[in-house]
Amino acid sequence: MCKSFRRGQKRGVTLDSLNIAIKIARKAGKQLAEQINEPFNIEQKQSEFDLVTEWDKKTEILITKKIKEKFPEHKVIGEESIYANSNEKFLEIVNNEEFVWVLDPIDGTNNFIHGLPGYSISIALLSFGEIILGVVYNPDNDEMFYAERGKGAYMNGERMNVSNRKVLAESILATGFPSDVEKNRKTVLNQIFKLGSECRNIRVYGSAALHCAYVAAGRLEAFWEPGLNIWDIAAGSLIVKEANGTVSEMDGTNFSLNFKTFLCSNGKLDNELIGYLN
Repeated sequence: MCKSFRRGQKRGVTLDSLNIAIKIARKAGKQLAEQINEPFNIEQKQSEFDLVTEWDKKTEILITKKIKEKFPEHKVIGEESIYANSNEKFLEIVNNEEFVWVLDPIDGTNNFIHGLPGYSISIALLSFGEIILGVVYNPDNDEMFYAERGKGAYMNGERMNVSNRKVLAESILATGFPSDVEKNRKTVLNQIFKLGSECRNIRVYGSAALHCAYVAAGRLEAFWEPGLNIWDIAAGSLIVKEANGTVSEMDGTNFSLNFKTFLCSNGKLDNELIGYLN
C-alpha cells in the first residue's frame, strides 16, 4: 500500500495529489505492460538511435487527460509535446507557473520496443521551477518509487535510503548510452573505460528514471549520464534527494533545470567519481 502524505492545503493541489499521480502512473503502466508484446508503430525522431512509438504518444495523452481531470488549471508538458517548444520556452513555463507537470510516458523506449524489462513511467510536479513531487513506476515488477519534497522517498510504501558504501571498489554504478553518438555516447564510453577497473561493476538498464530510483533504493551507488533532458530525471532527482542522496552535474556544480550533464549518488563517493568523470 502506498502511504498517503498529509500536508497543508496549497492552492491548486489537493491533499491527495501524490496518490493521484501514483494511481495514474499505475494505470498507464498496466496499459503498457499489456501492449509490449503486441505490434505497434515506431518512428524516428532526431536519429536512428532516438525512437518513439505510438504508445509513447498514447500514454502521454492518457496521463495528461487524467491529470487535467483532477487539476484542470495545471499545465502538463510531456516528452513528446516538449519537442514542440524550445528549451528556453520550456524553462520560461516551468519557472513562472505555479504548477507544471512534466512527464516521460516511456523512459526506456528502446527497451519497450525490444520487449525488454527496464522501461518506466516518470511523472513530476514543479512549482515555480522547483520539483515538489516525483513518481517513477516500473510496470515489469510493480515497483512504485515516489517522493514529495520534504517528506522522504518510498518504494511501495517502504521508506528508502541511499546506500552507505564509501569505497568505489565496492560500488555498482550505472550510466546510459545517449542517442547523440558523436558527442555524448563517446564521452560515456571513455568514462566507462576509466571507471570500469575502479568499481565493482557498471550497469546500463536503459532508463534514467529507474537508475535514479535504484540509487535512492540503495541498489546502486551512483548514476551519471550526459545529454539527458529534464523529463528523464525530474521525478528521479527528487526521489534521490529525498532518500538522502546528492544530485549535481558531472563536474560537481549545482543541479538546475538547465543542466547539461547529470550525476546522482549516495553522496559518499562524489569527490572520487567527479575526478574520474572529468
